[in-house]
Amino acid sequence: MDKISTLAKKREPFLFIISYNKRERFIQPLKNLDSDIFFKIEKHRNYPQTPIDKEYYLKKTIIDFKLYKESLNRVLEEIRSGNTYLLNLTFKTHIETNLSLEEIFRYSRAKYKLYFKDKFICFSPEKFIEIEGNKISTYPMKGTIEANIENAKEKILTNSKEMAEHIMIVDLMRNDLSLVAKEVRVERFRYIDKIKAGEKELLQVSSKVTGKLPLNWRDNLSEIIDKMLPAGSITGTPKRSTVNIIDNIENYKRGFYTGIFGIFDGTNLYSAVIIRFIEKENGKLYYKSGGGITIDSNELSEYNELIDKIYLPI
Repeated sequence: MDKISTLAKKREPFLFIISYNKRERFIQPLKNLDSDIFFKIEKHRNYPQTPIDKEYYLKKTIIDFKLYKESLNRVLEEIRSGNTYLLNLTFKTHIETNLSLEEIFRYSRAKYKLYFKDKFICFSPEKFIEIEGNKISTYPMKGTIEANIENAKEKILTNSKEMAEHIMIVDLMRNDLSLVAKEVRVERFRYIDKIKAGEKELLQVSSKVTGKLPLNWRDNLSEIIDKMLPAGSITGTPKRSTVNIIDNIENYKRGFYTGIFGIFDGTNLYSAVIIRFIEKENGKLYYKSGGGITIDSNELSEYNELIDKIYLPI
């Protein structure tokens, strides 16, 4: 991680990609960026926008509900034992499409996008942290509902399970920011974003938590990022024990999924959580997705949310 601080201290713009467990990372100055890496982060991009010009399909081989239920019940046992209060449970789904990874990337519409060497792509709706001046902000996202449901906004904002889940993540992110910043506060609480999810539109609930960093934050940027990882919105709370439970229950390695990617533009930093993720493995494509589990979780509702998040935002 020292390379991050070295480049930031020199005000050298760079791209960084860090895996969920922080063991894999890619850090490269933008002026030397490999030709098979494309990104869109805030107003920064290194590729031309491409309108879709072909018919496409997406087929999903969904995890069996019985297997999903078994994993969810193990999570609920851990919650009842007091080892976690909220856990983001994820699965790996085999998908088929006539589009290449690069085509999906170029055609997709998302706030944050990454194409990495024909190995994986993500089209993420969720910011991780941004630093402008010496203000650091994070945007925990928890709560999803189909936009076409009658009174969808009211239903998601008044749902007690969704409210509890969101509050726990906001509190966790406040604590994480407090490790690196002062004057931490919730600037916006539970606002709604609408995102395109294939043929559907989803409403997602986010909050904004901010703090102030020392003026020399660029000299210690590696440490700031390291203390914030893994992102609380894709682990749960309390973070340390929840991460251990995830490792025991999930039947695959997340890899770069639920890690982070971002850029330092020479002055400020912008980053996103690596979700809405497709990875190529032995020539096949796999979509990784999941959702937050609490004691009030409904097994069918959570299963359907997992499926709804498997889409191409084209």
